[in-house]
Amino acid sequence: MPCTFVNSQWRLRPLLICHISAMLLLASWLWQPTRQLWDRLDLLLFALLNEPVHAAGLWAHIWAIGSMRPTDMGVGLLMLAVMLKADLVFSGAQVRRALFAFFAVLLVMLLIRVGFADLVKLMDWQRPSASLVVEGSARLTELFPAWAERWDMKDSASRSFPGDHASVLLLWALFMSFFARGWKLLLVWSMAVLFMLPRLVAGAHWASDALVGGVFLSLLALAWGCYTPFACAASAWLERISAPLSRQLTRLPLLGRISVISGR
Repeated sequence: MPCTFVNSQWRLRPLLICHISAMLLLASWLWQPTRQLWDRLDLLLFALLNEPVHAAGLWAHIWAIGSMRPTDMGVGLLMLAVMLKADLVFSGAQVRRALFAFFAVLLVMLLIRVGFADLVKLMDWQRPSASLVVEGSARLTELFPAWAERWDMKDSASRSFPGDHASVLLLWALFMSFFARGWKLLLVWSMAVLFMLPRLVAGAHWASDALVGGVFLSLLALAWGCYTPFACAASAWLERISAPLSRQLTRLPLLGRISVISGR
């Protein structure tokens, strides 16, 4: 895959734009006049999404399933499937390089997340999730205790900022946006928004955990992964060291047909 967005060169302008956008977004959450707007949005959106859960009907069942840890694994597999399906977003020849590039950018975000977590703790920016703060909120773990015990349902967090779950989804959507066009771009962003909703409906995260914290982390990761030579060099290296294994796997009847292995 040619290094178009995954550069072999530094692109200082988009690198700077990503940083400025991320810093302004975080500043809007920290500055008291605009923080009041974020807090209002948090409460309004949580009330809108969580209130129907009290009825324990179809709405509650859908988001209870969406809040389970196994569902998170299924979401991850679905995201990979969209990446790895040849000629959906990437051609068969591009799939493996794109996958390696995304893993490289994801690694960048994990490293940034570690440093940002220390900053959040130092500056006392942390807060509990909506379900622990808003009186009378519907708790999925209380409505479905058997499911919660068996499937590790997530509806609360003592430290909810930033939204790690949302940051991965947003990074995936931003990364895919370099390639996807038309209905495929709509599919990518529809998936990202849909898969962020379970945490917001359940109250495990505030909206601003995702829209501020998640976007902040994903923008910085995108900047350092895609607008520097890092992702290009990392994906090329991973492709090179995995080539012997790929050649062996192509001889297998079923695996050999998969684009990420065959390169076709």
